[in-house]
Amino acid sequence: MVNISSTKMSLPLLSPDLLNERSELLPNHQELLALPEKIIQFGTGVLLRGLPDYFVNKANQQGVFNGKIVVVKSTSTGGTDAFADQQNIFSHSIRGIENGNQVDDFVINSSISRTLSAAGNWADILQCAHNPELKIVISNTTEVGIQLTDDDIFASPPASFPGKLTAYLYERYTAFNGSEASGMIIVPTELIVGNGPKLKAIVIEQARRHNLAENFIQWLEEANHFCSSLVDRIVPGKPDAETIQVLCEKQGFRDDLLIVSEVYRLWAIEGDAYVRSVLSFADTDKGVVIEPNIDLFRELKLRLLNGTHTLASGLCFLYGLDTVSESMENQETASFITNIMLNELAPAIPYDVDPQQAQEFGNQVLDRFRNPFIRHQLIDITVQYTAKMKMRNIPTLLNHYEKTDEVPALFAKGFAAFLTFMKPVVHKDGAFYGERNGQPYSIRCDSAAYFDEKWKNAASPIDLASQVLSDAELWGVDLTLLPGFADAVKENMVTLVTTGTSTL
Repeated sequence: MVNISSTKMSLPLLSPDLLNERSELLPNHQELLALPEKIIQFGTGVLLRGLPDYFVNKANQQGVFNGKIVVVKSTSTGGTDAFADQQNIFSHSIRGIENGNQVDDFVINSSISRTLSAAGNWADILQCAHNPELKIVISNTTEVGIQLTDDDIFASPPASFPGKLTAYLYERYTAFNGSEASGMIIVPTELIVGNGPKLKAIVIEQARRHNLAENFIQWLEEANHFCSSLVDRIVPGKPDAETIQVLCEKQGFRDDLLIVSEVYRLWAIEGDAYVRSVLSFADTDKGVVIEPNIDLFRELKLRLLNGTHTLASGLCFLYGLDTVSESMENQETASFITNIMLNELAPAIPYDVDPQQAQEFGNQVLDRFRNPFIRHQLIDITVQYTAKMKMRNIPTLLNHYEKTDEVPALFAKGFAAFLTFMKPVVHKDGAFYGERNGQPYSIRCDSAAYFDEKWKNAASPIDLASQVLSDAELWGVDLTLLPGFADAVKENMVTLVTTGTSTL
């Protein structure tokens, strides 16, 4: 067994000096490192580095965008700073399945010019607002970050991200005398529907609370573009020590900023032709989509990826499997997942979707599910199982019946597995547990107590299904009114209870 710490010490650190010595790692690296700053990014997290920064880096290497990113850290860090040590260069391992083929790529990312601490370098951050070439703001401060707070935008720095952004935009407005050309393109990536307009409303409210000039508010409204966006790429947190060791030894250098991700990438941005012209990095990767409306992409992800996860997770878990990739390796469960997604959910998405586009997206999702490098636990997908079923799948089920009275057989089977999974057998310290092959599993759902009561009082699994399906308060509709659906669920319930889940 190789000692990780000794191996770490023996490898040279990824840095510009190393790139000078090993030019094959990043051809033309000196030209890339000298590019001008065009983006200010609030956040240093792995999602930003694995998605927006990935696209910018790719475009720079193709000579398209030709711009660097100034990164703002919300807090200062004590001790050694990996960004400073490596002069903001990091590596990115990309592994997974694309178009049915296994991918294993390794990228050196030089898109970040410098990393500034909001606490220690606020004056330098505001000075960036004076750069006429720096026209783009990107953020990922978590969903909690986009909140209206009682903030002081004249503090150094303001406490909240919207407060910091308001101060930054006011600095830019002042620096350029409110010219229309000085307006910014602001693209939040926080996982909030309508994140662009929500952030804009908070910034304007902060401006009003601080009694800033109406001309500034008008400039915010008319010269700036607050673009909603949707991000989708699995970029886990810091890799484990063994993964870091294997990847770094393979490349011959140490990287304390190393990130890993799946192959799939999507950054859907709501914008017009002007937005597209400024975000020119979109031209080099099909994963960046700029459209006037991105609701379609949200619906595809919600109904096909998330919806399939919800309908399949309980069934595959009770079948004896533990991860999504294992479920795709098993012939029976893989067939269930593929057919329910492409043949039942895709045609019934409650949105105007081109059938071919839905199929193409579905096939991409299946590739993601097959990724052997991502261990997505089925039990984790069942967290808040009932709420997910209602939000992700009931609208699709209702739309299915708008089109036909034919029973969606696989949907009924997945729903029956959900009801079976939600049968508690142990109640301890306020928590509920089901049982699989004699072993307990946690039911982490706000409706666990509801199902505990229903299962205790039901005369049979068929009775349980009738009671739950007819609960319009739970689902927003009486599901027993859908022709044949309740009977199909009950039939599957009987099979699951009497024969178990050893076969599908």
